[in-house]
Amino acid sequence: MIKLQGKLPRKIYVAVSGGIDSMAALDFLKRKHDVFALYFNHGTHHGMKAMKFVDKYCADNDIGFLTNVGTPRPKIDRESQEEYWRSIRYDWLERCTERQIVTAHHLDDCVETWVMSSMHGTGKIIPYSRNDKVLRPFRMTRKRDLELWANLNNVPYIKDDSNDDIKYTRNYVRHNMMPNVLRVNPGIHKVIAKKVREDEYST
Repeated sequence: MIKLQGKLPRKIYVAVSGGIDSMAALDFLKRKHDVFALYFNHGTHHGMKAMKFVDKYCADNDIGFLTNVGTPRPKIDRESQEEYWRSIRYDWLERCTERQIVTAHHLDDCVETWVMSSMHGTGKIIPYSRNDKVLRPFRMTRKRDLELWANLNNVPYIKDDSNDDIKYTRNYVRHNMMPNVLRVNPGIHKVIAKKVREDEYST
């Protein structure tokens, strides 16, 4: 079951990647909200392919669509590829509209982030908002529920093969570490869901 946190405005922008999570979120939200899709093209081969896919989906469904133009800032020394991509993506998202922007971060993302950050000393929860501009209302929803929504409603999506590449830290955690985390604590999602709820009430 898809669960939303917080009260969303009628008119919202939705950050999409073309993947199943964000496309399911966009489809879910467009039923009760005036949505506008944002796509950040990182300039990769997949980025161009996904941009065209999202553009066509939005055109077919009468949804506004905006993507980035121009060259992002150079990568800083010692900045990982993941950190760089995240930084330039958020920089663009926060510049391109005055409306609040919704992302499809879900409970599984929160669990992975907590596991990753715990290994550096302090477990962290993905916050509900970023500068009151970017909102993450799907934090109580499991990835499998977004996938179920997409499958039941025939929501199209495009797969990014780089999500299987374990040279990226999050992919390594997701594919190699999470099966062992779940073996030690099969209820880890309930544990983190409680922290997510506490975070909602404290903000």
